[in-house]
Amino acid sequence: MAYETMLPALSIVIPARNEAQHIVASLQPLQAYRPQVEIILVDGGSSDNTAALATPLCDRVLSSPPGRARQMNLGAKAARGDALLFLHADTQLPSDFAQRVLHSLAAGHRWGRFDVRLEPGSALLRLVGWMMNQRSRLTGVCTGDQGIFVQRQLFTELGGYADLPLMEDIELSKRLRRHGRPACLQPALTTSSRRWQQHGTLRTVALMWWLRALYWLGVSPHRLAKWY
Repeated sequence: MAYETMLPALSIVIPARNEAQHIVASLQPLQAYRPQVEIILVDGGSSDNTAALATPLCDRVLSSPPGRARQMNLGAKAARGDALLFLHADTQLPSDFAQRVLHSLAAGHRWGRFDVRLEPGSALLRLVGWMMNQRSRLTGVCTGDQGIFVQRQLFTELGGYADLPLMEDIELSKRLRRHGRPACLQPALTTSSRRWQQHGTLRTVALMWWLRALYWLGVSPHRLAKWY
């Protein structure tokens, strides 16, 4: 089989919407891993030039109605790799991410995530990242900020992400936990702290904990999305 036609071992699925400011910086470091790693960006109706900027840096750029769960499911359906990694558009992976993901899956884990570090950082944001990572280790619940990865076969068997406007990562984690605890990989990936900076770190932390508490108490994600 020709090298160019070999199937990728890992497919990265990136949902994006109006990410022109960040997308090149996020995609550029991934270029060294192609074609062993497949890069799929799913644009959710951007009004900027996200898709145009991403096209030369991806194997496929797809269009989807907005909604992170819908976008990731569409990308997963188009993926060719045996393993899937779902990555936010403002997130950068550590340099040996592919080796660590594939080694983890080969060692018996069926899914997992990376530790996360928020950048630009501060003492408070470092604490927030540490708390996110420790909470995930204790509960086995992961967030999209942490770069969730999973065996493609298992993701397909579970029906992918539920079509929710919020908490789709939490909901998927709850189903994945039935098939084993997640691998928690280091070194950390870095994700943008813009959400915390724009709205205030403590205020954002309080909002996210409040929304998750309500979700665990049974409040509909559709209702939570309006508050978010």
